[in-house]
Amino acid sequence: MTILAFVIGVVVLIVGLAVSIALHEIGHLLPAKAFGVRVGQYMIGFGPTLFSRRRGETEYGVKLLPLGGYISMAGMYPPAPTEEEDAEGAAPTRGRAARRRVSSRFFRTLVQDAREANAETLIGAEERTFYRLPVYKRVIIMLGGPFMNLLLAIVLFTILFSGFGVQTATTTVSSLSECVPVSSTSQDCASASAPAEQAGLEPGDTIVSIDGVAVSDFTEATALIQASPGRAMNFVIDRDGTQRTVTITPAAVPKADDPSTEIGFIGVRPTGALVAQPLWAGPQAAIENVGAVAGIIVKLPVMVAETASTLVTGAERDPNGPLSVVGAGVIAGEMASSSSPIVNRVAGIIGLLGSLNIALFVFNLVPLLPLDGGHVIVALWDGIKKWWARIAHRPAPRPVDATKLVPLTFVVVAAIGVMGVVLILADLINPLSLI
Repeated sequence: MTILAFVIGVVVLIVGLAVSIALHEIGHLLPAKAFGVRVGQYMIGFGPTLFSRRRGETEYGVKLLPLGGYISMAGMYPPAPTEEEDAEGAAPTRGRAARRRVSSRFFRTLVQDAREANAETLIGAEERTFYRLPVYKRVIIMLGGPFMNLLLAIVLFTILFSGFGVQTATTTVSSLSECVPVSSTSQDCASASAPAEQAGLEPGDTIVSIDGVAVSDFTEATALIQASPGRAMNFVIDRDGTQRTVTITPAAVPKADDPSTEIGFIGVRPTGALVAQPLWAGPQAAIENVGAVAGIIVKLPVMVAETASTLVTGAERDPNGPLSVVGAGVIAGEMASSSSPIVNRVAGIIGLLGSLNIALFVFNLVPLLPLDGGHVIVALWDGIKKWWARIAHRPAPRPVDATKLVPLTFVVVAAIGVMGVVLILADLINPLSLI
């Protein structure tokens, strides 16, 4: 059963990730079609096509590797420039090193291949091309995907926080301490019995209020108790639906980090429960996660290098470091096969999917091609050039030819591939674990 639960957890994560990718591409697809761009393909995954169906002018399909997706829009780039316009891309001079000539030919081939692929999408598209759109429409199309992931993350975190709730220490007593400790963190006893036990409290009692102040969780109750060492306090206790008032005097216990300061102690341990949070808690958590993930993305090359070093040294990995899809799948499997109540396991996987969507949102905003943020930068640069031409009363410039950035795109893709392989190896050889 444990193995089956592990497999179910992994499958649920894969399906959830596929849905996230599908919605990301829908975020591109819908505004593209709304703005009249011809979309030739809508594909989930990469590699060989498992199945596809054409509806109208668009082919919809699923490919073998669920590691991403794409839509194919007509005219992502303008038509290739003429030889005169492309003069700056001429071959290297004879005086350059042979290795530089080989490298240049390789990248020029990449540029040419990109232009030929783009030219195929222009056939029959007429005016329905991406590059002809106003800048703001291009930006909306490219940001539609990442913001769909952000929206999905907000929905998932709202379900998690307001539907399932957050594990919280409640004011219901789970057990009583047998004695008063010698300090706030010590296990050694200073006296034989604790104030709560002396007052007759029992497991299952719920603290409703303290000295007339209503308490909703154990943190609030603890704050009032610790602030009143040696002072008698009136506790309203609910036992089996009946309320009664009990007077308890918290014992004065020295703080472990400051023995000269005493805090109140009555000797109760709380019961944990999932407590539903306000509706705004989910969006707030999503925004907080955006900041945390952005911090990881900024340091991603360094963190991946540190992760790679653990493959050699065997050192423990940073629990807050990056994961591959393999690592996320392992964590989902561990969540599903843990001994926690089923509701906690489901909530954990929902939270994991929410975090993955935040990662997709932030990562795709990185301003480098082929990521969505790179296309946004190209569109904005095109707009700036046209704006400056109008200001300077010059002829309108040619649209920005982003195919010239294919060599940089190749480097970015290669870097992402290397980092992905490192993280997959780390997740297989030295995985992070919840256990």
